[in-house]
Amino acid sequence: MSNDHALERAFAHAQAFLNGLDDRPVCARATFAELRERLSRALADDGVPGGRVIDDLVADTRDGLLASTGGRFFGWVIGGAIPAGVAADWLVAAWDQNAAMAACSPAAAIVEEVCGGWLRELLGIPGTASFGFVTGCQAAHTTALAAARHKLLADIGWDVERRGLSGAPPIRIVTSESRHESLIRSVRLLGLGTDAVTLVSRDAAGGISLRALESTLSSSDSRPIILCLQAGDLNTGAFDPFGDAIPLARRMGAWVHVDGAFGLWASVSERYRHLLEGAELADSWATDGHKWLNLPFDSGFVFVADPAAHSASLSQEASYAIPVEGVRDEMDWNPEWSRRARGFAVYATLRALGKHGLRDLVDRCCAHTRRLVAEVGALDGAEVVAEPIINQGLVRFLGQDGDHDAMTDRVTSHIQERGRAWFGGTTWRGRRAMRVSVCSWRTTDRDVETAVDAVREALATLRR
Repeated sequence: MSNDHALERAFAHAQAFLNGLDDRPVCARATFAELRERLSRALADDGVPGGRVIDDLVADTRDGLLASTGGRFFGWVIGGAIPAGVAADWLVAAWDQNAAMAACSPAAAIVEEVCGGWLRELLGIPGTASFGFVTGCQAAHTTALAAARHKLLADIGWDVERRGLSGAPPIRIVTSESRHESLIRSVRLLGLGTDAVTLVSRDAAGGISLRALESTLSSSDSRPIILCLQAGDLNTGAFDPFGDAIPLARRMGAWVHVDGAFGLWASVSERYRHLLEGAELADSWATDGHKWLNLPFDSGFVFVADPAAHSASLSQEASYAIPVEGVRDEMDWNPEWSRRARGFAVYATLRALGKHGLRDLVDRCCAHTRRLVAEVGALDGAEVVAEPIINQGLVRFLGQDGDHDAMTDRVTSHIQERGRAWFGGTTWRGRRAMRVSVCSWRTTDRDVETAVDAVREALATLRR
């Protein structure tokens, strides 16, 4: 089958989409019913020329895409893909490499090796830690907790990879009540069970309470413990006190895992890296690439201080494998076998940004968040719920009938539907709030002004 112009058409449509981001609504305007009707074509007996397939796909999905890669999306923590990373990702698809083993793609193996070193340096992770390139923070959690499960059970004489969990000594998971749900899903996937999870209360700053943590750890029975700490709470960007919490856990022989889905990137900023003091003492770390690094989906990273535990929990011999001396096989460090060569996009993005560019990206996003929260919170009928610590903050809107939760949801929905900006809703400490999250390299001062004006218009309309 020839190219039949599919690649040229895809390039043209992609360029048009990216060039039009500043002018298009952030929201998707097509309904699910409309999209279903357009896309539910009968599959023909004969194939269709690739160029036409691409043209039809773009036409049929029109108004069904969220402009989340643009500068006025402030909902979930989603970055906008940096052009060099997008371009490298296109090459990845065209090269069609299986980045499972070094023998499958020597270049893919070495690129991951190089980027792993860069990432450890940027994120303040010990240079002796092992690493894996995964699909996102969910897979990073699962990988790290698999290594923790291996190590904790091996230390008490149980080979979990050989014997499984039936009859194994149970493991206790301790984490903050503000943990991300992806962590809980990893606990489920690994067969540890949610009954094993103990939630610890937060302190006034939003981090895990040291007093409550010490009480929880000291009251523990003989079960091995995994303590999961957080770098960057989803709603406020709060950081757990690593410098005090990790030594507490160490005295109990616990494995300490850090969920740094986006907050771990504060390490590149002179202004914010103090929030991570002590995090380098952990046993494992997880973060996303498609958040603050602004990589195309799907990209995440896991790091483990004990490489032997990391590899033992995942590696699997195969008769057809071709080991290459002195080069790591990627599949020994992540849960995938056949896998996309996502390291090329990481390499291109980090080179395009450089250390200064990455630092500027983090600092700019934090500055935009502070401005958005302050200016929206100053509007008549609005109030600040949580000042941003880094790039996350909360505001809410006051209903004239006293139902502030309902008013907050109405204002948030009004803004979403009109598409000048996009914010998401959340519940924090029992109250509904609108979440302000700035994570895109594309966001400018003008985008912030447009967003504040969109909130002002929504309040004026709904408070009449």
